[in-house]
Amino acid sequence: MSSLATAGGKSERGAALLTVLLLVAVIAILAAHGIDRLAGATKLASNARELSQAKAYLVAAESIGMRSAEQIISASPGRTVNLGGWNGREQSFPVPGGIITATLADGGNCFNINSLVTQQADILTARPEGLAQFSRLMVMLGVLDGDAADIAESVADWIDSDTIAAPRGAEDQYYLQQEKPYRTANALLVDISELRTIKGVTDDVFVSLAPWLCALPTTDLSPININTLRPEQAILLAMLGEVPSDLTLARQFLGRRPELGYASLNDFWAQPYPASLGTKSEVQTQVKLTTRWFRVDMAVEMQSALVEERALIDAARQPARLVHRQRGDAL
Repeated sequence: MSSLATAGGKSERGAALLTVLLLVAVIAILAAHGIDRLAGATKLASNARELSQAKAYLVAAESIGMRSAEQIISASPGRTVNLGGWNGREQSFPVPGGIITATLADGGNCFNINSLVTQQADILTARPEGLAQFSRLMVMLGVLDGDAADIAESVADWIDSDTIAAPRGAEDQYYLQQEKPYRTANALLVDISELRTIKGVTDDVFVSLAPWLCALPTTDLSPININTLRPEQAILLAMLGEVPSDLTLARQFLGRRPELGYASLNDFWAQPYPASLGTKSEVQTQVKLTTRWFRVDMAVEMQSALVEERALIDAARQPARLVHRQRGDAL
């Protein structure tokens, strides 16, 4: 009897010990899972805090960019020049927890894709001179003549107010026949990335064109400032001619520009190279001596966050104002 009781007691104690061990194991697993979840939540909170701080730094950088644009305009009201080398120069600013990198550039030295149309009240109509300049730019970038004409008219059709396709363009009827149907915007482009949806703009074409394009919130012909246009941007000067011209001549001309630029458009157009372009009066007034639009490319790098932004500043009125921003986050 006593031996049976002893055996039963040992069995019960063994079962109890096994139960305790199982409970300890379960608790350890739950604790480890909880700690892992807590660590993840802490990391997410830290990332969110850094991301929020990075965005706040970008807002501060925007303010600095607007102030810099005002100072550049105020320093020489009659002409905007690249004194001090501000145009396209990258600068870095250390901040608590990270670093800000910013580049201020002349935001009008690009082809304004919205210049493919003119605007009367709310009506947008294709502009022949804008189409011609865009086609010449594409040809000089290696796009075939026929493809360039197709793309130029298709982009104008995308923006203009009517629904009648140009001979080489495309309106709703074309896009509604695609695998995933959609319609034209019938409005100014806000960002050049919208070009990817337009007939003829392949990935290769877009990659070639993107560095030279902008979508200014106006239909004015591209406001090229010949006092800030850099030699490596000579293609933007060459596209103003009636036919595609020699980029080497354009680069050499910009490389010889006076340090303080040109005081008048007459002085500029009297020079042999621009005179040889044979431009129309409309194009001659398109060229500018001052800058209205400034572009700021910014990046804030934190320990666990990288935030990038491209901002467009309008310095026509004082104080300068931010008119567009495009931001991307990378964690």
